[in-house]
Amino acid sequence: MTSRSIPVTPSTELKNKIEARQARVAVIGLGYVGLPLALLYVEQKFPVTGFDIDKRKIDTLTKGGSYIFRIPAEEIQGAAARGFSATADYSRLVDMDAIIICVPTPLNEYHEPDLSYITSTAHSIAPYLKPGHLVVLESTTYPGTTEEVLLPILETENKNDLKAARAGASHEQEFYVAFSPEREDPGNTTVARRDIPKVVGGLDPQAAELAAALYGSIFTRIVRVSSPAVAEMTKLLENIYRCVNIAMVNELKLLCLRMGLDIWEVIEAASTKPFGFHPFYPGPGLGGHCIPVDPFYLSWKAKEWDFRTRFIELAGEINTSMPYHVLSAVAGALNRHKKALNGARVLVLGVAYKRDIDDLRESPALTIIELLQKEGAQVSYNDPYFPFIGKGRKYDLQMKCSSLENLGQYDCVLIVTDHSDYDYQRIVKESKVVVDTRNATKGIKSVNVVRC
Repeated sequence: MTSRSIPVTPSTELKNKIEARQARVAVIGLGYVGLPLALLYVEQKFPVTGFDIDKRKIDTLTKGGSYIFRIPAEEIQGAAARGFSATADYSRLVDMDAIIICVPTPLNEYHEPDLSYITSTAHSIAPYLKPGHLVVLESTTYPGTTEEVLLPILETENKNDLKAARAGASHEQEFYVAFSPEREDPGNTTVARRDIPKVVGGLDPQAAELAAALYGSIFTRIVRVSSPAVAEMTKLLENIYRCVNIAMVNELKLLCLRMGLDIWEVIEAASTKPFGFHPFYPGPGLGGHCIPVDPFYLSWKAKEWDFRTRFIELAGEINTSMPYHVLSAVAGALNRHKKALNGARVLVLGVAYKRDIDDLRESPALTIIELLQKEGAQVSYNDPYFPFIGKGRKYDLQMKCSSLENLGQYDCVLIVTDHSDYDYQRIVKESKVVVDTRNATKGIKSVNVVRC
């Protein structure tokens, strides 16, 4: 008898390449999610190419530089020495084996999902799809995006008449689609990226298996779920959980202020309970890409099912209102010193959305600066991570970072982001009035400090 060789399908070939570290990985979107992910694959000796439409990012990476504070230029240079490159030429996707999409998913002016980055990326990918390609979406979005938005574009606009892998399809004309939500936490130094479990949902079992293999090569644990929609909802649940709890503690803060209680002391005491309680902390508003955005993605999608997410929407409203509370607190603090907000000189300390990172996405500081300016305040800012604030999707400030040499020239110093390299003792001592939204001045006693 002669033995027959078993034909190698595109999925088998790709899995073999992944296991041999020979799969060519494309990461589209080289921001706070995509660039660290690309570097993880480089570290594991995969051939990696980064794609981005931002020419400045491509030029910086090509010259061996970095535009993300926590990623030193030396790491970019080391990755380049191992073959990493960055490009805006999407035709190079034809040479890739796996394509990972890490593009922004913001809200539009009506607080509705803006999927334009996903759709434009899909249009750019589709012409270069080939049999056996694995396409994974990582961008945070509502359940159904992968199948209802991404997939139709990929299937209808490719040049090779390909279809996503499904039961009964021709293996020779298949490509594979999955969703795996990003779980980046900028500034978190306690958990290594590779130790954050990776959730994966494939369009079919083959896609799930390939995506699990791809991510399993760089992450220590893979959590497979039954579909892309489940994986998409998982990401929303994680962030809405935080959003709701932060809203609750923000509301309790407002009540405690009226009652003359210290919410931070209350939280510290409650945190001693060894079960049933996890501390969340109040602040001047929510920032970052996910937590301020995700509730609105889900509430928008829920309307399709004739369902209103009232509890989640209320949490979003509370968090969105916090910059206005800060505005009122600054006005009140100035008023007690017989100074009007209109014309007052206000220094905002920290514009990043949280401490010790160089990330402005959805930062409440930007809203607070604009609110102060609308009331006639002369606003300056200081942040060690931002020498200049220009124009973004929702702001156009054109401001330069001010020094901390002469704090006494300001009528009010407003702590919005509690960076760890600020000397808060000195700030309180040299300032006329300090309004603290982060409890950064804890333990410093001064009649000039207002905690809000």
